[in-house]
Amino acid sequence: MKLLLQIFTWWNGQTIGTRFHTWRHGQRVGEDEFGNVYYQGGKDSEGRTRRWVIYNGPAEASAIPPGWHGWMHHRTDVSPADEKYAAREWQKPHRPNLTGTPGAYRPKGSLAATGKRPHVTGDYDAWTPRS
Repeated sequence: MKLLLQIFTWWNGQTIGTRFHTWRHGQRVGEDEFGNVYYQGGKDSEGRTRRWVIYNGPAEASAIPPGWHGWMHHRTDVSPADEKYAAREWQKPHRPNLTGTPGAYRPKGSLAATGKRPHVTGDYDAWTPRS
């Protein structure tokens, strides 16, 4: 089953192509607290070392912690695994993307929330055709 998911989907971890590329060119750099594994190897078109992540679970870019995010985007050459990175007090912990789930944000007036629009005040005129 896992092999079929790797062949036909990209959002359930790594694909067969990514697995092969990682095996041939990847050098393991480290792992974060979520179980995501980070690699580097080869050069991109700008001459920088390529960096990539193999997610532990669904491919969710927001699941990359701040320290690893900086390393992935070449803001630092030292990986968090090598420098004993500690998040700053203003950096929030990861929260999963809740879009499409019952926990998603639903503003007042949303049909998915209460379904009742807030009372309209007279501070604007609604557009109507030919007005």
